[in-house]
Amino acid sequence: MKKLIALLLVGALLGGGFAYVRSSEPGWWVRLWYPLRYEAIVRGHARHYRLDPALLAAVIYQESKFHAHARSSSGAIGLMQLLPDTAKGIAIHTGGSRFRVSDLDNPEINVRYGAWYLRHLLDKYDDERTALAAYNAGQENVDRWRANGEGIAFSETRHYVKRVEHLQTHFRRGYHDCLCCGA
Repeated sequence: MKKLIALLLVGALLGGGFAYVRSSEPGWWVRLWYPLRYEAIVRGHARHYRLDPALLAAVIYQESKFHAHARSSSGAIGLMQLLPDTAKGIAIHTGGSRFRVSDLDNPEINVRYGAWYLRHLLDKYDDERTALAAYNAGQENVDRWRANGEGIAFSETRHYVKRVEHLQTHFRRGYHDCLCCGA
């Protein structure tokens, strides 16, 4: 009976400890659940395109969970889930002349193009939430919603924006030293 009580107490303490850690989400917990890959690439392109590195990491995590060869049913490719036509346009804007779809499997190129595109959207809309909505739903949809005086019309896109903002907070908290301070 004493062993059973002891086991129940240990279980309750562990459960309470787990619940506390989950609710407070210290940096080590965030790093455990949200691993950051391609850190140097994320930092470098965030700096070059004047982006919050935690935002860039959050978009990558939401889009591909840092899987470089991710593919979507809509044809988006790589870490930042870029459509080939979008990437081809970005390549032209950034001085590239020989774009190949296989380039999107290269983490450095994919994040460079995605970071450029995210900066373009932030400059165009001058609002992070709207830029994220456009990244997810496309500029045409966002432009139409804005012209009609509407908010984000797609529930999937509203969820996407909230999720990226949540992830941005996680990456900022969990990786502050390496993302935000250039270590």
